[in-house]
Amino acid sequence: QVALVESGGGLVQAGGSLRLSCVASGRTGSINTMGWFRQAPGKSRELLATVTWIIGVTNYADSVKGRFTISRDYFKNSMYLQMNSLKPEDTAVYSCAVKTNTLGAFQFWGQGTQVTVSS
Repeated sequence: QVALVESGGGLVQAGGSLRLSCVASGRTGSINTMGWFRQAPGKSRELLATVTWIIGVTNYADSVKGRFTISRDYFKNSMYLQMNSLKPEDTAVYSCAVKTNTLGAFQFWGQGTQVTVSS
């Protein structure tokens, strides 16, 4: 089991920035990849970015490429999402997740943190 706790959400004006954090605990040695997701009201969950745990290879969805940056601190069991140039359409609940193998689904999820971007 891997437990995840997000923090850093809040209310920000359009054009502003926020930095989300996700701290992992438990069997962190089993982590293969971590990712950030979001879900807006009435919409399906969207994968935003992933980072491989050991090497730190990153991937981004087109919707956030160039504005969001995913990173991880292996020794702090933490992952981050730096969000810049925020838009009202970025308003959603943001969650971090973990999978323990490359091809599998994300298995462990945090509780989510609300991000609200005002216009």
